[in-house]
Amino acid sequence: MKHSIDATGKRIGRIATEIAVFLMGKNRTDFAKNKIPDVKVEVTNASKMWIDAKKKRDKEYVSHSGYPGSLKTMSMQQVINSKGEKDVLRRAVLGMLPKNKLRPQMIKNLTITD
Repeated sequence: MKHSIDATGKRIGRIATEIAVFLMGKNRTDFAKNKIPDVKVEVTNASKMWIDAKKKRDKEYVSHSGYPGSLKTMSMQQVINSKGEKDVLRRAVLGMLPKNKLRPQMIKNLTITD
């Protein structure tokens, strides 16, 4: 099954929750936590989604490699400038999916286009 979502004028969190529900299969009658549904989600016009200026400035993405002094932070605006709105939406969806072995396989069913 294939779902198409147009992101024009929609908020990033609302789009991300809708995508996460489709990818996990929670909208289906045969839902099981240990199964990945045969669902593809395609998001169009990711660059036209509505992101608040305050969120662009204040939202920070943090990564740490485990070595001392390797804490890296990037604001949402820096991520948008370097990688685009597609990566911001992908990170939002990734955070809403379950943190287990199925997550990398679920995120492969998502395609985002500008």
